[in-house]
Amino acid sequence: MTATAATPLPVTAADIEAAAARIAGRVRRTPVVDSGAGSFGIDASLSMKLELVQHTGSFKARGAFNTLLSSDVPTSGVAAASGGNHGAAVAYAARALGHQADIFVPETSAPAKIARIRAAGARLHVAGTRYADAAEACARHREETGAMDIHAYDAPGTIAGQGTVALEWLEQLPDLDTVLIAVGGGGLISGCALWLAGKVRVVAVEPEGSCALHAALEAGEPVDVPVDSLAADSLGARRCGDLVHTICAAHVDQSLLVTDEAIRNAQTRLWTELQVAAEPGGATALAALTSGVYRPAPGERVGVLVCGGNVALDSIVTG
Repeated sequence: MTATAATPLPVTAADIEAAAARIAGRVRRTPVVDSGAGSFGIDASLSMKLELVQHTGSFKARGAFNTLLSSDVPTSGVAAASGGNHGAAVAYAARALGHQADIFVPETSAPAKIARIRAAGARLHVAGTRYADAAEACARHREETGAMDIHAYDAPGTIAGQGTVALEWLEQLPDLDTVLIAVGGGGLISGCALWLAGKVRVVAVEPEGSCALHAALEAGEPVDVPVDSLAADSLGARRCGDLVHTICAAHVDQSLLVTDEAIRNAQTRLWTELQVAAEPGGATALAALTSGVYRPAPGERVGVLVCGGNVALDSIVTG
């Protein structure tokens, strides 16, 4: 799937390096654990990057801090539309830097994510049943108030910030061959793919019922897709952005789809085998391995990004 971008990209590896320096001390250096051969029913040992222990429970704090620290924030503050994780991260970063935040979420956002947004002191607005509804309400608010937009995925500052995950991962484990990364809107995989280009294979993993990037790569451009998945509150983008598509068309090596059943199984196995409580979106990359959709070659060093952990524990144990 790898292609050559026709024009220079507005986000580069140098931007990711600058973002890492900018957000140092504001975000956690998250751990990598070796699952051990035989874990999850897989012969190979996996490198699990536990980004779910990041501030606010997901990788999103990286992009939020990078955007705010590299911008002139108006007195009206910042506004963001989110399925939950992005909003929690923006709220957290805004409070840390002394800015007001207005966060717009759909009714389907998980209670754990809404609780994080409220705990961070943001003004919470519940708008509609889909992420697209929240995004429309957020856009109206920005027009009325002049608040600064922090896009969840299709913005250079967001993508560069999320790319620091891959920069950090390779520092911790420089011998990776392949990484599997879950995709919603695509900001995380875009940043990681930029940093890993030419060094590590990057595999995108999406739910069958929410696959904006997969559809865009097949169509050759972003297209609207239906959103109906267990992981929709974090991976529920109706359409990937133009910048995301351009980067991923150039640097993502493979795009895979997994069922909700496979995601639920991976989520349960993360808890039973590693005592890691991941939300469905956080377990989606692993689902490609546990379901057999992705099969490592003999000796292949595979990394799995566990990207989010905003979930009620009883939903995993009883699910």
